[in-house]
Amino acid sequence: MASESKAVIYAAMAGNLAVAITKFVAAAFTGSSAMLSEGIHSVVDTGNQVLLLLGMHRARKPPDRDFPFGYGKEVYFWSFVVAILVFAIGAGVSFYEGVVHVMSPEPMSSPLINYIVLGLAILFEGASWLFALHGFRKAKGKWGYVEAVQRGKDPSLFMVLFEDSAAMLGLVVALGGVWLSQVTGNPIFDGVASMVIGLILAGTAVWLAIETKGLLIGESANRRVVDDIRDIVGRHSQVEAVNEVLTMHMGPDFILVNLSVRFNRSMPAERLERVISELDKSLKQQHEEIKRIFIEAESSLEGNASSEQKQV
Repeated sequence: MASESKAVIYAAMAGNLAVAITKFVAAAFTGSSAMLSEGIHSVVDTGNQVLLLLGMHRARKPPDRDFPFGYGKEVYFWSFVVAILVFAIGAGVSFYEGVVHVMSPEPMSSPLINYIVLGLAILFEGASWLFALHGFRKAKGKWGYVEAVQRGKDPSLFMVLFEDSAAMLGLVVALGGVWLSQVTGNPIFDGVASMVIGLILAGTAVWLAIETKGLLIGESANRRVVDDIRDIVGRHSQVEAVNEVLTMHMGPDFILVNLSVRFNRSMPAERLERVISELDKSLKQQHEEIKRIFIEAESSLEGNASSEQKQV
């Protein structure tokens, strides 16, 4: 999954950087506000991919005394930062540029350059979008697209897809703004297009922030995983009942599990640890993303109830 995410991010970063340069060159020659906004958008997207790679790199740091469960949530933190940057820089600057050009419209020169650059940008962004879509389809499995975003625990894949989708939509809007400005002779349409691009980016950023917030706070494993844990533990011959199943994603591939289990009351004490080890092995074999398991064991020894907590 990590290699798949990295490939998608690198492809998006290379495409955004190349497109950003051509957009800024075109904006300098033509004076197009929408083109300038699109250039800013591409620069922000390029920086965002760098931050996602930084998060993935830092998430690989091993656990230490200060962070005993590792640094997996670095991915979630930097993904949230990306959402903030898309909103603050991408959306804010684009909308501001649009307002300025609506209030003080300036005619475009050489609109043909804009058409050429936008056409190339759609081609490059489209290739990046298809690459991100392919990676997302492989990751989502049988889930629907919206469901996969809501349940997904690796934000890097759907963030790149969101950004590329917003970029494609923004390019279409920019193309429409340039065309309307040319055919009507009214440059105000170029500024309006820039404002619309800003709104598109703002909406994308808000959705990204909402989806990342739960992961950053401490989202549980998917319901299917929780149900599997309860079923595996409950089927053991020495388990009478599974009371609580608490899970938390400490990273895309790290699930922390805390269980409250009532064991067979006739089971001797020396057998308890062996049973817990068996449960630990079974759970980790079924779901390799489960890395740490804590079990609060309820048992009875010679008729006296006792409770003990085991870490496995």
